[in-house]
Amino acid sequence: MSRGRLPAVLVVPALVGLAFLVLPLVGLLVRTPWAELPTRLFSAGVGEALRLSLVCASLATVVCVVLGVPLAWVLARGELPGRRWIRALVTVPLVLPPVVGGVALLLVLGRRGPIGELLDSWFGVSLPFTTAGVVVAEAFVAMPFLVISVEGALRAADPRIEEAAATLGASRWLTFRRVTLPSVMPGVVAGTVLCWARALGEFGATITFAGNFPGETTTMPLAVYLALETDPQAAIVLSVVLLAVSVAVLASLRDRWVGG
Repeated sequence: MSRGRLPAVLVVPALVGLAFLVLPLVGLLVRTPWAELPTRLFSAGVGEALRLSLVCASLATVVCVVLGVPLAWVLARGELPGRRWIRALVTVPLVLPPVVGGVALLLVLGRRGPIGELLDSWFGVSLPFTTAGVVVAEAFVAMPFLVISVEGALRAADPRIEEAAATLGASRWLTFRRVTLPSVMPGVVAGTVLCWARALGEFGATITFAGNFPGETTTMPLAVYLALETDPQAAIVLSVVLLAVSVAVLASLRDRWVGG
């Protein structure tokens, strides 16, 4: 289709839509206390929330990579009955309200939940309202991003290379490590970055499952929510940090997710 003059009936709503998305971000940047940014960023409360967010999001991403890559491989290569439904279940956290995800985690992993009760009685481990609970909540919400990305990369990879490795005597595990995984590494990296960014911004499941205890479970999104009542300037600084991370992630994955 040749490019010509765009019809106003499409351009006008497009511009309104663009303004609707961009203006709140511009307003945030305009109200940011740039002169005080370094001081506030390294203040005790903000620094603590930032450190906890980075640690928990990184640990959650490790959990997602360890569990999500094999899960994506099984979905892409395995002959599973009801695979369509399994894939739908894996992606449910993408559309599930995060608060509902937190409630579900609490019912299963809480002290009175079927798994949480066993963890408590056997190992003395209680996940709700702890830093470990933050990691679990963030991993639950973020893992589908990794699984979708890696599964897509696996489906796009040429299976004949794996078949050639098998004919040369390589085992399934050796083929996965030496052939499959390197060939889909860009998809793994993209999914890992998206997963980390999603974990960093997680709010609903975290506050429901892990609560809000400064220094233990108060991550940046929770700190933003609290600071709006007591210290709006700190809330703006934390919001700018989260915005910068989001923009950096999208910019780094532009060719893959935004289409250049």
